[in-house]
Amino acid sequence: MNSLIKEMQALAQELLASGEVKGVFGWTKGSRWYLTPPLFIQKAEDAIKLHYDEFAINNLTSLLLDYRNSDDKIAIFVKGCDSRGILRLIQDKQVNPEKVLVIGLPCPGMVDKEAVKDQRHVHDLPLLRKCQECRYPNPVLADRTLGDVQVTKEPGVPIGITAERAIQKGVGSKGKERYQEVKEIEALSADEKYAFWQKQHEKCLRCYACRNICPACNCRECIFESDKKGWVNKAATTTDNAFFGITRAMHVAGRCVDCGECERVCPAGIPIMKINRKIMQDIDELFGTYDAGTDLEEAGPLNHFKLDDPEEFL
Repeated sequence: MNSLIKEMQALAQELLASGEVKGVFGWTKGSRWYLTPPLFIQKAEDAIKLHYDEFAINNLTSLLLDYRNSDDKIAIFVKGCDSRGILRLIQDKQVNPEKVLVIGLPCPGMVDKEAVKDQRHVHDLPLLRKCQECRYPNPVLADRTLGDVQVTKEPGVPIGITAERAIQKGVGSKGKERYQEVKEIEALSADEKYAFWQKQHEKCLRCYACRNICPACNCRECIFESDKKGWVNKAATTTDNAFFGITRAMHVAGRCVDCGECERVCPAGIPIMKINRKIMQDIDELFGTYDAGTDLEEAGPLNHFKLDDPEEFL
């Protein structure tokens, strides 16, 4: 990892010193051993501050939205799931690909800092839940790449086959279990489902952390901050919280890149990805397997119309 960090620092220094980019998004070493927060630098001498380890959890892509109207070119370091967010922003025409330099990094999986921050020693570090289910440990889109290609560590998958290829080949168990949590909810009765989601929506603080971190939530004017009356109250009531959560899920339907950041940053611990994955499962069953944010040329199933589209919902 140390050699990779040095590569990152050298490249960032070169890009800034040459004027090829005006800024670089990455991560830096935090004030605690389990913290590696986001960093934005604009001076070549600050490249030494860049850091990368198993706690570089944050998906940085939504930060690019602050520069969507800028003429400056910005570089950004991305992991596999982050790169899918970049592709999402490009497809949504929120960023100009000519104004973004994407630098891809392999990702061995990020560690759950909440589970280890009270430990005195670094050992047996548990991966974040979203990383346990990751199928794209390598960037799907990058102008430059650093480090070695990350191979899957899933039992039953031969060394050298990436996670995405494992899914395509039907090797290992991840593909079979992708929608396991959805099936568990589907197995509940209607009353049990209602009670489950009522309990979750009661916890919502309406802090909008899920929206702010999401690369697919990139509307220039959010419906939940609109001056127009009648959409939804700003009070954090159970009914309005449910309206917010379900509406947001439908807004990113077919566009969610499955990075899991919304659920990770939720201070109330709401299992947001259960809703997102239910929609993903429905899209897969209706239109065929589709992974958002993996193919720049492929239009999403809900972004175009075909005469032979399924009409089971009519």
